[in-house]
Amino acid sequence: MSARMTRVWIMVGWALVCIVINIAIYKSEQHLRDGQLIYLELAPVDPRSLMQGDYMALQFALANDIRRALQAGRDVPPGATDGRAIVRVDANGVARFESLQSDRQLAQNQLALTYRLREGRVKFATDAYFFQEGHAQRYENARYGAFRVSSAGDMLLVSLHDEALTRLGSALPN
Repeated sequence: MSARMTRVWIMVGWALVCIVINIAIYKSEQHLRDGQLIYLELAPVDPRSLMQGDYMALQFALANDIRRALQAGRDVPPGATDGRAIVRVDANGVARFESLQSDRQLAQNQLALTYRLREGRVKFATDAYFFQEGHAQRYENARYGAFRVSSAGDMLLVSLHDEALTRLGSALPN
């Protein structure tokens, strides 16, 4: 292969990489813009990591509910590692566990959220919230994580909120 052909293939490869990255960015932007906003109750675990800067390790009450349902074996296919949990969303947008995925039709105030089971832990979109170094105090009162949920049940964490669902650490709107 000539040097010119090699350069052409490198340029084609770079163009494909750029296209794939831009498609992923576009999909994430759509998810953030169009996803339904819900709040999941938090159980903060670790407010600081010296290796990674300031962050809050997150544990969700919903994950504990799902783990208990999985341990009880309710509606769980053998060997399941991923699944969907049915939550009921109240008037404030707070989502609470109802059951594991079933074939029944969802009610208007219910959503099916995607979760992963890894090494015995139930995981959602993330298990950490990173913030600017030295701003840990702003997040000490975090009680809820705000998520944008896609129609497929995929979740993106967008912010942390206090008991009154007031956004923490930013003057941006909910």
